[in-house]
Amino acid sequence: MGCATSAYVVVGRKNKKRIIQESVVFVLQLRVPVQSDLQRQLKGVAPKTTIDRLTCLRNQIQLVAEDTGGSAIAELRTALEEYLSLLSGLIKKKNDGMEGCVEFKWKTLGDSKRGEICFTNLWMEMLAVIHMMAALALTESNSLLIPKDCSASGNGVRVVSTDCRREAVDLLLKASGYLEFCVQDILTRFPLDVKSKLPDDMQESVLQSLSIQALGQGTEIQLGLAVDSQKATLSVKRRLACEQVIYFSQAYHCLSSCEVVSHGCAKKLLRFIYWKFLEAKAAAYYYHGLVTDKGTEPSCHVSAVCCFLAAAEILGESKKACLSFCLAPPVTRAPPMWGVMKHLSQKIPEVAFRKSQTYGYLLEEEEKAMQCLPELPDFQLSLRPEEFELPEMEPDTSAGNQTHLLKEHLDYSSEHHDDDDDDDI
Repeated sequence: MGCATSAYVVVGRKNKKRIIQESVVFVLQLRVPVQSDLQRQLKGVAPKTTIDRLTCLRNQIQLVAEDTGGSAIAELRTALEEYLSLLSGLIKKKNDGMEGCVEFKWKTLGDSKRGEICFTNLWMEMLAVIHMMAALALTESNSLLIPKDCSASGNGVRVVSTDCRREAVDLLLKASGYLEFCVQDILTRFPLDVKSKLPDDMQESVLQSLSIQALGQGTEIQLGLAVDSQKATLSVKRRLACEQVIYFSQAYHCLSSCEVVSHGCAKKLLRFIYWKFLEAKAAAYYYHGLVTDKGTEPSCHVSAVCCFLAAAEILGESKKACLSFCLAPPVTRAPPMWGVMKHLSQKIPEVAFRKSQTYGYLLEEEEKAMQCLPELPDFQLSLRPEEFELPEMEPDTSAGNQTHLLKEHLDYSSEHHDDDDDDDI
């Protein structure tokens, strides 16, 4: 696999080019707004300046996303935050979310097979906006972990700078915070029948699982930084690996019982989480084995060998799980081995073989010990989602705002009344 780009271009039937994206981080497909007639729907409900600004920002987000394929992340984020501020102001004035009064249309970027979806109140629109912000944070995190050119990697081995990895962790925490906000502060406002009709990637269990696994990926990157650091002890590395296992285990159980897991985004996400869970478990058993092997009792060495052998077996399973994830639609490709897994893919088989040879005589004596795998230690989780709060409501500068709204509403009603009279004629 090359490292010069984050995507492969494959020529298929009828010379149609198909881009296969590389996934270091699980990235959501971007959903972008579609032009809607907000002037008509919100006339008399909000100031004209607010409606015009909402429309302008919505169109800007769509055009920038389509023109750049979603790569202009900073520009999109700025527009989304301003749009969210205006939207938040409307929601605070209209506690009911204006159910049924508005139609906000969205579509999946670059996927013509999936039709447009329509949200019918302001809270749903806010869900779509924050969901897009989370998708952008995950996308940016993914791009930071993919070197722009091979020269940065050297000898075909992927090298990602410490700064990029730390920034990627920050973005994962930010994405987790966005998703957590969607689950805790937005979805709770919808009745069950409304929530069940949301797109797959907006289902509560999917959002919750995405939020948790983002923390797991952040911990994985931290483990890679610890492996590169001479100051990090074995105990620290073991703790990070065990925390990874807990995060991905929680994410897997959160999603596995979801009804939509048999297809689409949920199916691919579940396979991704299972792959990362196996990698984390292999790492955890390896480092737990190293710590245990420092004991002086024969049982310590036997237990350590059990851990090393388990790590080697799980590592093999993780490679199959990786392939299963990549082949689940939409097809993606895994990154070349890098970071902590590059290190462990070499060390685990080597140490497992060497230690089993060294303590072979003990293994024969402790046959019963070989039949049960040592339990991994339990640790309190370190990473938390970055807390997200809605932006402050933009001040309304329209003088005599209520009078203006009433006049606009009356004018709008009069226009429609005249139209009805014309129809009668």
